[in-house]
Amino acid sequence: MRFSSVAVVLGVLMLSGCGDPVGFSAPVAINLKAKADDSTSGVISEDKGITTESGNPYGAFVNDARAKLEGKEPSRIEIASLTLLLGAQSLGVTKLEEVFTEKLEVFFVMNDSENTYPVGHITNPEGSGSQELDVDFDSDTITGEDRSRLLNGSFKAAIRGPAAPGFAKPNSAEANLQLTFTFEAYE
Repeated sequence: MRFSSVAVVLGVLMLSGCGDPVGFSAPVAINLKAKADDSTSGVISEDKGITTESGNPYGAFVNDARAKLEGKEPSRIEIASLTLLLGAQSLGVTKLEEVFTEKLEVFFVMNDSENTYPVGHITNPEGSGSQELDVDFDSDTITGEDRSRLLNGSFKAAIRGPAAPGFAKPNSAEANLQLTFTFEAYE
């Protein structure tokens, strides 16, 4: 019995050294609109500023993390989860496979530098419900001015992928897409 108590205490101490997040974001949803006649060479590419949604949930997340760190910047920001949803207000499409095929990628494009950083991907998205993407984001790769842009919300969330065969000109289809990020901040 005594050995199990010691093992539990050691396990807790080891886990506490791994670094717990100082803050979690509420889901940060970015709404994008992909129109069939906007696809270029069979590729759909849309982006939107991370701070442009109502209430600026990304800005609230970073400010909350700074407050918990007594004004200091988080050492890193991670993405705990990333989902894609085809909105009900879409026209001419009811499933993601009617919009995208093959590998769909999500990335951040930094304002001013236009540098891009991979965030996540999914191969052959399908269905009408929320789709979980594989997260590729590593904030440690973002340095210098781009790091300041990340912390200040000076970047766009972008989505890019091959258009499904039926989602192209002259089709008038319009896909309302929602990317939802759950961010974590670390001391």
